[in-house]
Amino acid sequence: MLDQIHLLAVVTVLGVLEQAYFFLQVIYARRVFGISPPKISGPPEFERIFRAQVNSSEYFPIFLALLWQAGLFFHQGLAAALGLLYLYARYCYFMGYRTSSSGRLAPIYFSSGVLWILLAVSALGILHFLLSHYMRLNIFQLLTA
Repeated sequence: MLDQIHLLAVVTVLGVLEQAYFFLQVIYARRVFGISPPKISGPPEFERIFRAQVNSSEYFPIFLALLWQAGLFFHQGLAAALGLLYLYARYCYFMGYRTSSSGRLAPIYFSSGVLWILLAVSALGILHFLLSHYMRLNIFQLLTA
């Protein structure tokens, strides 16, 4: 079974490490700008870093759920590749937002597109499972016929 999920596990760990990096960047920015918790406002430079981290954290559970569903129900390799693309786009988002608020736009659109693809692949895989399990209907076989 582990050979069917190892790539998903690697991407998950990389995602957790990326989130930890974003958290550390906020801590560092708090020190640089002298902003003690629980305050969340300050210079625009701090607020952009803080928002980039919060926004990334908000999307992380959605990403993980879609990554694992796509990997388990459709194809582990495709899901892992899409997961790596998503993590890279999120890193670009964080770095772009840190520089300027407009620097976040292209990466956020790209990462959202990757999430939509993961959602579509997940839905297709789950639909295939349900139809084949309960109705003995293989939609992949029908599509290739």
